[in-house]
Amino acid sequence: MGRYIVNNRIYVNPGYEELFEARFAARAGQIDKQPGFVAMRVLRPVGSHAPYVVETEWQSHEAFRAWVGSDDFKQAHANPLPDDATREGGGIEQFDVVIAVQA
Repeated sequence: MGRYIVNNRIYVNPGYEELFEARFAARAGQIDKQPGFVAMRVLRPVGSHAPYVVETEWQSHEAFRAWVGSDDFKQAHANPLPDDATREGGGIEQFDVVIAVQA
């Protein structure tokens, strides 16, 4: 299989949801230019206690690491949200895909 998934769970405080989503919408066309990139999904939580999940899929761990070291990654993270836009919790989760089924 070889695919690699990275999830970033982010707790967004009330009132900042539109700003958070708009930042990803504005940059959505940049990550897809990265070698080894497969897909990105920004998942809005259903329920007030769940985090947003930003899921990226890569052809390999090496492709993800190369993106993290790229100028595009630095640019994407250069202007973070205001400190009060997010709260503690969440974080990065990384997975090797062992089984995948699609319709």
